[in-house]
Amino acid sequence: MNKKITIGLFNDSFYPFADGVIMVVDNYARRLSEYANVIVFVPSYKDKPYDDTDLPYKVVRCKSLNISFLDYTLPIPKLDKKFQRKLNKYKLDIVHIHSPFTMGHAGLEYAKKHNIPCMATMHTQFKQDIKKVVKKDFLATKINDRLIKVFNECDECFAVNKEVARIYHEDYGYKTLPKVMENATNMLPLEDPKEANLYINKKHKIKFNEKVFLFVGRINTLKNILFIVDALKAVKEKKPKLKFKMFFVGSGLDEDKLRYQIKKNKLEQEVIICGKITNRKELAYYYQRADLFLFPSLYDCSSIVQIEAASQSTPTVFLKNTATSSTVTDNVNGFLSDYSVDAYSNKIIEIMENKKLYQEVSINAFRDLYKNWDDIVDEAYQKYQEIIKNSKINS
Repeated sequence: MNKKITIGLFNDSFYPFADGVIMVVDNYARRLSEYANVIVFVPSYKDKPYDDTDLPYKVVRCKSLNISFLDYTLPIPKLDKKFQRKLNKYKLDIVHIHSPFTMGHAGLEYAKKHNIPCMATMHTQFKQDIKKVVKKDFLATKINDRLIKVFNECDECFAVNKEVARIYHEDYGYKTLPKVMENATNMLPLEDPKEANLYINKKHKIKFNEKVFLFVGRINTLKNILFIVDALKAVKEKKPKLKFKMFFVGSGLDEDKLRYQIKKNKLEQEVIICGKITNRKELAYYYQRADLFLFPSLYDCSSIVQIEAASQSTPTVFLKNTATSSTVTDNVNGFLSDYSVDAYSNKIIEIMENKKLYQEVSINAFRDLYKNWDDIVDEAYQKYQEIIKNSKINS
């Protein structure tokens, strides 16, 4: 193909909010815009305006509704006539949806209307999110089935790892086993780790020999954040001489629940809620200072934060048999624990007491799990060209 292709990326959330999928869309758009025309279709937020002119790609926003019991708003592309006019004026060559909700559906409908291919990335175990809201399993299944229908109507779907591919095919009913296209990060290894350690030590008034544990992400019980606090209480009781600080970096609906759990477990001196940190270098400092990244999530598929941790050679403690731990081998490039407070706390203690193993796993986490977006997006671009070419042959 000689001419630049035009790619439409569709997602149901975007800046100024921050989560893993938003980071994926941004990094795709930044890199793809170096050799393609890229337009990102996402919601606007009435109470939280954002200056899109700072971004190196085109952003088209549609109206959205606030929903009080969710971390996110609901985009309403069908009710936004101005957005529809803008969308239809663009001549896209391919649509790539990153969510099957209203914006993803708008992307799929555009692709069908204009007879161009639509691909999708499966980022999330949506059923868990849905069940938390609707409470009933049968209702969550019914809604999830409608979302899978969107994926089934796409020309090609990619999962973020092999376990997510299995879940979508075997458990959710996607028509075939999806191919895999992994996530990555734009975070680079720090050139001066000592500077990072000194910065965090000074900021939080901690000693150089204190152990530091870290969580980065939405402060939401779906992420198993209360389990982390319970496990740290057990660590403190079992090993009172093990001095540590725990940082929760992020924001979300369940901050009050987290604060209550910290107070209930009498961990006010050990646990610090840092809020959202948007400065990427400062965030890298937190990863660098951390001895362990604690990520016992049953919800995540392949979180960017675990790759960010690996970029600073910080190993992660996962739960066994979870989607997000599927790229990890226990005691090789990460750590896996059974799902109990007792087991998870024991795992943390064992790691901290085995310096040789810890150092080996830290090196291997960087070697095996750290991936840069340049390589991943180059692969995606080749897929776009291939899908467009096949679509034209078959049309």
